[in-house]
Amino acid sequence: MRARLALPIALVAAVSVAATACDASSGKDGAGAAGKDTPKAASAAADYNPVPYDRIKDGGTYTTAGTFDEQGNPFNVNATLTASRVWSWYNADAITYSPTGEVQYNPDYYSDVKVAVEGGRQKVTLTINEKAVFNDGTPIDWTAIEATWKANNGSDKAFDASSTDGYDQISSVHKGANAKQAVIEFKGVNASWTTLFTTFLHPKAATVANFNKAYVKKAHPEWGAGPYTVGEWDTHSGGITFVRNPKWWGKKGKLDKRVYVNLESTAAVNAFKNGQLDYTSVGAAESLKQVKGLKGTEIRSGGSPFEYSLYFNTKSANLADTAVRKAIQESIDRSQIAKIQFQGLDYKEPLPGSAVLYSFQKGYQDNVSAVLKYSPDEAKKTLDAAGWKPGGDGIRVKDGKKLEVGYTILGDEPLDKAVAGAFTAMLKPVGVKLVTKKADSADFSKILSERRFDLFLSGNRSMDPFGARYLCDFYCSDRDSNITGSGTPELDKEIRATADIADLDEQIAAANKVERKALQQYAFLPLFSGPSTYSVKKGLANVGATIFYSPLPETVGWEK
Repeated sequence: MRARLALPIALVAAVSVAATACDASSGKDGAGAAGKDTPKAASAAADYNPVPYDRIKDGGTYTTAGTFDEQGNPFNVNATLTASRVWSWYNADAITYSPTGEVQYNPDYYSDVKVAVEGGRQKVTLTINEKAVFNDGTPIDWTAIEATWKANNGSDKAFDASSTDGYDQISSVHKGANAKQAVIEFKGVNASWTTLFTTFLHPKAATVANFNKAYVKKAHPEWGAGPYTVGEWDTHSGGITFVRNPKWWGKKGKLDKRVYVNLESTAAVNAFKNGQLDYTSVGAAESLKQVKGLKGTEIRSGGSPFEYSLYFNTKSANLADTAVRKAIQESIDRSQIAKIQFQGLDYKEPLPGSAVLYSFQKGYQDNVSAVLKYSPDEAKKTLDAAGWKPGGDGIRVKDGKKLEVGYTILGDEPLDKAVAGAFTAMLKPVGVKLVTKKADSADFSKILSERRFDLFLSGNRSMDPFGARYLCDFYCSDRDSNITGSGTPELDKEIRATADIADLDEQIAAANKVERKALQQYAFLPLFSGPSTYSVKKGLANVGATIFYSPLPETVGWEK
């Protein structure tokens, strides 16, 4: 599962716009690495204080900043990372991955898993734990797997599904030896099938109306299952409290309470300093400085399966022209954006070259550099050739229309302003006027789903290691998750063909090849990943920089 971030940009540094503008038009090549001493790959380190279940004490509360999402169903196209995180505290976590991506089956849900391939077709048999039951008393059986498949396979367009990939390769889901066994038959072979059923829907949640609307600013604990359930869901304050679930049949949750308090990022750092929070993200140099050395706390930092990219709305007036999009990308010095992001963090990484794989993963290739070079001179030639002539004020004009492009930022953070200033300074010399537009953080989902932007910086987090399967989400022209609106039916066909390749290595090689074509739509520009850095109260177990690992809720708690 790929999840969009709940905020468009992690606060990683605070630099003045003036300083940024001075740096922005340096003539260095921004297509490659951000400096000579830049490592060849981003960090793959995990740092989360792994502690075995029996060494975690019973009781206690774990409190962080956070709130529920507008859309709380993680299978829905409008859901973000927030939805996935909140969901996992009161719904099934049936399959997880280790930090490096190995598959882990949770026996409290799937007591046995068998995978067979006969005649080029894959069959997966899931045996569901005899005791497994939804909170409303409905047994968890093969119908939950079937309902999840039907809602997400794309056969009924009324479902606002985030991704049909993989689900559309299943020909049937049926009952096995008994109702507690689900048999999943594929049309071919799916190397990353585990990503499809890491969690599942209650059959009642899988009607069109409920799938699309039931979880909008609402929780449905009765349709959930797991060691915790909803104690309080305050739509006024945005706060959430999870408590132990008396109907849970598996390993008991170690915590008495898991609490989310609705706070902005700067307020969260202050709340952590005051002892009100047990954990906070400190991606920004300023935030890190404030919490470093705080008594009873420690910094946990490691690799990151996050990537932040610049999205181009190909349906907006001036960005409908491929030449304009290409020129803008040629004008952006990505290494300068990375410097702004990582200032004061003592962190370096190569510039990202793919939407779907990270530089620390096997098979990764720098597809961006293969199709794009930072060159303001080339950008000018691209615009000249497309008929955009420099105007008297330096802004290019075509058919009496000025080349003005909007850049939408959420909130009032100094870093966001600094990045906007950098983009403005980079585009001005080539004749593009960037107009910064401010929007409310609460409108994030609407801005994306309704394409209320020209340029927008947003992030994605990989919830699993199988990046190649998400190619369509980013680049297919008929996919709602492709918020740029770019692509062609011909390209869609090539992208979808990669999903039918059984061998993972071959699939990744094919995905790299197709991604290079897709990047030539010039609608999407990967900018940076960055480290995952957190300040944590000492003794908090199984929390921090986990890469692909999502610790089971029952294993989170305080060391004995």
